[in-house]
Amino acid sequence: MRILGIDPGIAIVGFGFVDKVGSKVIPVQYGCIQTEAHTPEEDRLLHVYEGMVQLIDKYKPDAVAFEKLFFNRNVTTAMIVSQARGVMILAAVQKGLPVAEYTPLQVKQAVVGYGKAEKRQVQEMVKIYLHLKEIPKPDDVADALAVAICHAHSSTLNSMIKEVLKK
Repeated sequence: MRILGIDPGIAIVGFGFVDKVGSKVIPVQYGCIQTEAHTPEEDRLLHVYEGMVQLIDKYKPDAVAFEKLFFNRNVTTAMIVSQARGVMILAAVQKGLPVAEYTPLQVKQAVVGYGKAEKRQVQEMVKIYLHLKEIPKPDDVADALAVAICHAHSSTLNSMIKEVLKK
């Protein structure tokens, strides 16, 4: 199963593709889609949407997992990031892909084993878990890979539960 993990944003969208093969999670490709500041919002949204479509077409994931947005201060930033997230979900749904969402707490729990882990701990565990030489940069990329790992763990758990319920 190939999973595309996404850390939504408008200036930087982190993405990470992983393959789940048995109990292993193997990195395939990761990076970010970036938009220029002071560019009209509609142009930035189009760039994010087109970038998602290109990634999906090239790497052909079986599922897309997003980190749920959490904002406690800047409403303006929350609105544009929500719009960017919307065009990314649209790109996935138009390609017929299932979409999953995970809270930051769920992602940290899945990757570190502790829901209140610090960002640096998550990044270090992503590096270790995926056998990477260094922590992916910018931070949004490591976060996207963490979301993909979380979905890989979640899909395994869901499969196990379904098997038990069949019996």
